[in-house]
Amino acid sequence: MNTDLTGKLLIALPGIGDPQFSRSVILLCAHSPDFAMGIVLNKPMEGIRLPELFDQLDVSTELGAPDACVLNGGPVSTERGFVIHTGDVISEGATLEIDGVFCMTATRDMLEMIGSSAAPRKSVLALGYSGWGAGQLEMELAANAWLVGDPDDDIVFGDDHGQKWTHALGRMGVDSGRLQIDGGSA
Repeated sequence: MNTDLTGKLLIALPGIGDPQFSRSVILLCAHSPDFAMGIVLNKPMEGIRLPELFDQLDVSTELGAPDACVLNGGPVSTERGFVIHTGDVISEGATLEIDGVFCMTATRDMLEMIGSSAAPRKSVLALGYSGWGAGQLEMELAANAWLVGDPDDDIVFGDDHGQKWTHALGRMGVDSGRLQIDGGSA
């Protein structure tokens, strides 16, 4: 049985075992029996903000880049940018509709739109993504590495990155202070 988790959040549990994903909140952008792909939403990159990145990439914009952080979306393709945005603006043939609310686009024209009057209502840019091969995410879920939850605008687009993990757990009724790394035995 395969359950499509596209559009859901993966919320790392304390015993995940990979420090890179400790306390991570990931929006799953695509999920199938063959692969899964998502963007970490709560790990801003050190020392780089959108205006500097736009300068480095020589992205010309009508209004300039908003002063926002750039997220570390995950360890795969860290040289590529992925924009998570509202569906009010799309790049024809390039935008992936995630779930009817959120979209992802990985093209330069979306970067140019972010700095223009044609910008999506809300957006966030990440470098890199998190990826899983066939069955890998399902094994991690079975091993209790992740909880699966629903996203909201604060988690996806908010700038309080230090609270996104706690907020995502709280939306599920989970108190982060009561989570244990190891399970008990009976």
